Amino acid sequence: MTVLTEKIIIYGAAGILLIAVIYLYIRKLRRESKIVDDKIRLAKEEGLYEPVSLHPVINPNSCIQSGACIKACPEEDIIGIKNGRAMVINASRCVGHGACFHACPTQAITLCIGTEKRGVDLPHVNPYFESNVKGIFIAGEMGGMGLIKNAVEQGRQAVDNIIRSLKIRERNVYDLIIIGAGPAGISATLEAKKHKLNTITLEQDSLGGTVFSFPRTKIVMTSPMDLPLHGKVKLFETNKTTLLKLWTSVLSKNEIEILEYKKAEKIIRQNGGFIVNTADGSQYTTQRVLLTIGRRGSPRKLNIPGEELPKVFYRLLEPEFIHHKKIVVIGGGDSAVESALLLAEQNEVTLSYRKDTFSRLKLKNNQKIKEAMASGKLEVLFNSNLMAIEENRVTIKTDGEEQPIQLVNDLVYIFAGGELPTEFLKNAGIEITRKFGEAILKH
Repeated sequence: MTVLTEKIIIYGAAGILLIAVIYLYIRKLRRESKIVDDKIRLAKEEGLYEPVSLHPVINPNSCIQSGACIKACPEEDIIGIKNGRAMVINASRCVGHGACFHACPTQAITLCIGTEKRGVDLPHVNPYFESNVKGIFIAGEMGGMGLIKNAVEQGRQAVDNIIRSLKIRERNVYDLIIIGAGPAGISATLEAKKHKLNTITLEQDSLGGTVFSFPRTKIVMTSPMDLPLHGKVKLFETNKTTLLKLWTSVLSKNEIEILEYKKAEKIIRQNGGFIVNTADGSQYTTQRVLLTIGRRGSPRKLNIPGEELPKVFYRLLEPEFIHHKKIVVIGGGDSAVESALLLAEQNEVTLSYRKDTFSRLKLKNNQKIKEAMASGKLEVLFNSNLMAIEENRVTIKTDGEEQPIQLVNDLVYIFAGGELPTEFLKNAGIEITRKFGEAILKH
């Protein structure tokens, strides 16, 4: 055999091997793309394809299919690879974590709020967290960042920017008043203490804000965070009780008191600073104000007969103490479904939802509610609306049925979302705009 023949055989074998590898790779890509395509089609059918809040937008020209965004995302099936490029699958389930944004090696991801079709109302905030009213800053959920880790980081950053804006410290005047003691507010309070600012924090309810309103065992945090004056919080699958204990401990160690049940009702501009009036008649003078209140601080009411009865609630705190009751839960989001599932452990529960199917649920909640429905653990009334509440019963109207149904009832839990404190913001001079796909974080 000649040298030439040997080379032909070697190169031929290498060529065949290369072609085989390329063929297998392409076939693998096509198979994976089909899986993602099927998931996208299912997401569209279930109403999960359109985002409802903060979500990633991927530039296909910059994506190199590293898969880093998929690995970094704490939720399942939010992003997938199709035809060699990352694509959003279940945008409605995105919790705005931002991990994909930071993980992308080519900066191909932008975090946006709202879409071309679905707008989201947000107060005007510049990159330094300052609103259109000079001296009033906004951080956390109201500014578009609802996840605890992100809200904590924003609270810290906002205070750092506020410090730069303070030129002269005035006697008998607070440097900063923080309104809201949720994740962003607690972080901001600790950061302010760290820099020795003369600060108070006002909370209309209890420490923790929206987090306090969750059931005791609800998982509220799935990734570590940096907390001022404490450091790295290496807690995973953290429930509400554990997180509240941590916050209470850190505040106590640093001798910080949160003024609970102090609802700020009005912010008045005066001599370059502000006067904050509270519902109990108190008045506080400050140079700067940081709003860290949630979008859902005020629960949305249904405005139906009987809604004022003492058996009606808008949050579920301790489901383990509720036994042998006939309960109606209103809503179709994660809060409603999670509460219905918890209550169904020891009670007879009916879940009423105005639409014909659940959409935007987290994957685990979607699976659990389907299992509960199939096993008869709880009853779900789709296409239904609560019409009236009485002492011992409720009236529910179902689409397609001429007569409303009446159910014997002990308790009613309403999870219809929350309302942006529009009047409070407008009275302070803060502009509210509707965002249609506007970038919140971009490289």
